[in-house]
Amino acid sequence: MDLTPRQKSVLEFIRACQKQTGIIPSVREICDHLGLSGPAGIHRILRLLEKKGHLVSTPGKKRSWRLPGDPPRKSIPVLGEIAAGIPIHAQENREEELPVDSILFGADDCFALIIRGDSMIEAYIADGDLAVIRPQDNADNGQIVAVMVDDILPEATLKVFHRKSTAVELHAANSRYPPLIFRDKEQGKIKILGRLVGVIRRGRS
Repeated sequence: MDLTPRQKSVLEFIRACQKQTGIIPSVREICDHLGLSGPAGIHRILRLLEKKGHLVSTPGKKRSWRLPGDPPRKSIPVLGEIAAGIPIHAQENREEELPVDSILFGADDCFALIIRGDSMIEAYIADGDLAVIRPQDNADNGQIVAVMVDDILPEATLKVFHRKSTAVELHAANSRYPPLIFRDKEQGKIKILGRLVGVIRRGRS
């Protein structure tokens, strides 16, 4: 079946990303590539490309697409955004699936979050990267964790964990950001969502 110029552009971009990174681009990335402000039109095009046999969707996985001939793979869900800078609200909405088996990161239930901000740049974690998180509720000193602090910082952030004798400190990997320090009862409000076990870089070489 013939493709319209817009459908062809979307398909060519998907193929190029798959070839370069091994990962199908997200709807947001397709929108950015085409200069579109909203995703509705892209969702429609993806459904049409599937109907015409150029894409295959994975049942039960939201917004999970692959090219025909690519075998179904285990995947890591992308659940939204996390701050590497000023903490932002944790968006626990499955946005896409990464065609990567999470067992490669030492667990079968890993999830990924999109990094926003530059506070972890000295750990080579940049804005737009995907942080792969292994769920756990504790951490050793020096580990990078996804963390929330109930009632104080009800937003998720990615920081280096340090437990001191009288406080818990969350450090940025950027000298421009001071540590977040929690003492006394505040320490009990800290909720570790998981530990960073991998970074998938996007948008740069």
